Amino acid sequence: MQVISNARNLARVLGARTILFNSNQRFSSSLIQSHSSPLQCQLQGDASSVICGSCYYRMPLHSVYPMISRTCFSTEAGTTDSNPTETVKELYDNMLQSVNVKRTMPPNASLWSMIGNCKNHEDIKLLFDVLQNLRRFRLSNLRIHSNFNCNLCQEVARACARVGAIDFGKKVLWLHNVYGLTPSIASAHHLLSYAKVHNDTKLMVEVMRLLKRNDLPLQAGTADIVFSICADTNDWGLISKYSKRFIKAGVKLRQTTFDTWMEFAVRRGDTESLWNIKKLRSNTMKQHSLTTGFACAKGLLLERKPEEAAALIQVLNETLSDAKKPGITVEVEKLVNEWPSEVLKHQKEEDRKAVAAALKSDIPTMVASLVNIGLARSVNLEDLSKKEILS
Repeated sequence: MQVISNARNLARVLGARTILFNSNQRFSSSLIQSHSSPLQCQLQGDASSVICGSCYYRMPLHSVYPMISRTCFSTEAGTTDSNPTETVKELYDNMLQSVNVKRTMPPNASLWSMIGNCKNHEDIKLLFDVLQNLRRFRLSNLRIHSNFNCNLCQEVARACARVGAIDFGKKVLWLHNVYGLTPSIASAHHLLSYAKVHNDTKLMVEVMRLLKRNDLPLQAGTADIVFSICADTNDWGLISKYSKRFIKAGVKLRQTTFDTWMEFAVRRGDTESLWNIKKLRSNTMKQHSLTTGFACAKGLLLERKPEEAAALIQVLNETLSDAKKPGITVEVEKLVNEWPSEVLKHQKEEDRKAVAAALKSDIPTMVASLVNIGLARSVNLEDLSKKEILS
């Protein structure tokens, strides 16, 4: 009986060890797949082994690159077009034939043609597969360690934005990638422009995060697009956040950026922010544009200073070029017909009635002063008194 009992105990122990071993196998496999990243996956030596985290694995050369592609650069798009276009597929097959069979580098024109002909997500998928194969061939056969030139990398980003393959487009901004692509701020601008067209603040935030992680320097053009997206989506919190980041980075903001920023502030009725932005602008620009000048005039109206607002517009009329002077009448009409409704939407409920009464009184005073100096004669104030929001 003792022998039988000992045998049963031994069987249970061995069974537990088997289960534990299988469990550890599954856990290790899961760990490798879920924690591999561009910074953790490295090619070791002759590219016949891979280090993932703290684990070292030997594997055939042909297994290395597909594994990196799947784990480190998995696509994010849920839906894709079913088939690549015929031209792109033909170029793809020819280039793979060249590097894998003929062992020669295909003509540069083929790659450029493929980029230009991409029309859907599947085309972009083939493009990135070709880039990965070409980079591998350049390293192993031609001993070329440098990435593809910057112009080509920018065109790849442009193609991704053109067809909406943003999951691949973000990979263009990674400093460490298996495609031989060099990230640049110009490539990021293509993705930000896509975000602007689609009013996609989420994508804008993701791109800005990638710029920071990959140490890409911010530029004035970056601020122009970012501020525009924030204004179009009415996100004052984001524009405040990123304005601090651009200023801290020492970016010299453009006139168009200040136009967007100041107009956004006065549209919200935020005179405190308006004057702070004006002060910042005055450090690099002395003369007002049509937009910033009228933003300040609106700010003065909110502070119950209609005569000063009229005087500012008069100075603006004297400093603007002849080509831009007709815009003054247009801006006065927008100030009368559009701006009051916009600014009142952002007022607190308890303040809205008082602000409406002040605007209803002060805007005609400002317009009368402009008429006396020969400006805004065609502006009709009848619509202002009829607006229900100012009643």
